[in-house]
Amino acid sequence: MPGLLVGSVFFTLSLTPSLLPRTEIVQGILSGCCFAVGYGIGNLGHWLWGFLGLKVPPGRVTRAMGMLVALIGLALVLIALGYANSWQNSVRAVMQMPPVDQSQPLVIAAVALPIAAALMVLGKLLVMLIRLVWSWLSPHLPRRAALVLAVLLVAIVVGALVNNLFWRSALRAADNFYERLDAFVSTDDAPPTGWDETGSAQSLIDWDTIGKDSRIYVQSGPSAAEIAALTGRPAIEPLRTYVGLRSAPSVQARAQLALDELLRIGAFERSVLVLIMPVGTGWVDRAGIDTLEYLHGGDVASVAVQYSYLTSALSLLVEPEYGAETAQALFDLVYAYWTNLPRDSRPRLYLYGLSLGALASQNSTTVYDVLGDPFDGALWAGPPFSSSIWGRVTESRQPGTPFWLPRFGNSSSIRFMNQSGAQGWDDIPWGPMRIVFLQYASDPIVFFSFAADWQKPAWFDAPRGPDVSPALNWYPMVTFLQLALDTALSQTAPVGYGHVYSPRDYIDAWYEVTQPPGWTRPQLEALKSAIDPLDYAPFPP
Repeated sequence: MPGLLVGSVFFTLSLTPSLLPRTEIVQGILSGCCFAVGYGIGNLGHWLWGFLGLKVPPGRVTRAMGMLVALIGLALVLIALGYANSWQNSVRAVMQMPPVDQSQPLVIAAVALPIAAALMVLGKLLVMLIRLVWSWLSPHLPRRAALVLAVLLVAIVVGALVNNLFWRSALRAADNFYERLDAFVSTDDAPPTGWDETGSAQSLIDWDTIGKDSRIYVQSGPSAAEIAALTGRPAIEPLRTYVGLRSAPSVQARAQLALDELLRIGAFERSVLVLIMPVGTGWVDRAGIDTLEYLHGGDVASVAVQYSYLTSALSLLVEPEYGAETAQALFDLVYAYWTNLPRDSRPRLYLYGLSLGALASQNSTTVYDVLGDPFDGALWAGPPFSSSIWGRVTESRQPGTPFWLPRFGNSSSIRFMNQSGAQGWDDIPWGPMRIVFLQYASDPIVFFSFAADWQKPAWFDAPRGPDVSPALNWYPMVTFLQLALDTALSQTAPVGYGHVYSPRDYIDAWYEVTQPPGWTRPQLEALKSAIDPLDYAPFPP
């Protein structure tokens, strides 16, 4: 009875809004998992009650209570399914998405049922295993001591099997898969012919050593003619350089190769030089670099160095320090060369990263190492919740400013931006280094928290972010599961929400960070209107 009741409550709460919209299949998986978790918690409480020797009602009362609980649980599930569409539409409304199909609750129930059943069977098997070990130990130990030891032994053995047999094997398989995927490119994809392009005959970087995402980055940027046509201003060809994991055998060698390639193509003769940390797979967000090149008429040189084959989520779990090592090696070499150039003729130096790339880029250096000659600034989009600099600055925000859009100190060096742009910044002077965190209140990569399992996150407090459902509420454990799923599916949001950053917002952010000359506010708005955000959607609209 307690298992059914708590499971029904968890199922009901799982249908309430979270940060991102969910399809009926995804919602069904989440709701099935939540029911199974609630069922396990309720049954554990029921067992613990009896284990402690506390009184239980007589059989007739228990049967009557069982029927009542079953009716209450069924009513909760049916009522929740009746509200499911309106709850889901509250999320879609703030993201300007059409409402869900009316048949969605039926699909949710059909998907949730086998998921919950499978997890409940798995839980029963674990309980049977614990009881079996308990029966083996009982003749040799006191009854309760034998039970505690049985639970510990099963937990250790099952944990070791899951970690070593399944988890590590899965990670190795994922690493091999993404490595092959990185290398899997069309044989018809001929190397570039321009002398200043990565992978050309003159390049120090072999075309065969960079993968599909890397090639998209170096080849997909706007040409000088396209920049001039879109902005109505004279333009030159942007310079893009990419060093893959297979381009050199070590982190230091890849960083040195990046510097040598920058020197070969004359990158230090440009007005703007950007050091990019890609996401885990090596992908670079085109919207983040195209917009910068439009703003500066192509007078931009950028370099990215790959540090992993895994997706950002897996890389964050397996090798979070590896991106930082690459970021530090690249920054140290480029910065050492840059500081020896005449200050009046060298390019302005910036850092850029999205998601895990933002985390790695934040670890490029410390402020103490650059005080004598600071680089010019950084744009970090969608910084992960584990980012140390982001976390310290957010926790130290000015009183009264929201967690999802804080103000830090006197705002002369670090500022936060979302879809609202640079509102209220006109009267605040910048210092010599300009750092902007671009983040959406609906981005679960930024606002996920392990503590959400038992503690209400600060971003739930009023006022809410403009892209967060007003119907969103915090529930212990259930909200944590919702946010975990949102994090895994963070790029399924429409452009301008979740973890999918819009070129419009990149334009505002880059303008504040780099201050490109000659732009007026109407011209910036015209540039935003000229760029189709759907061209940068990670998935077809």
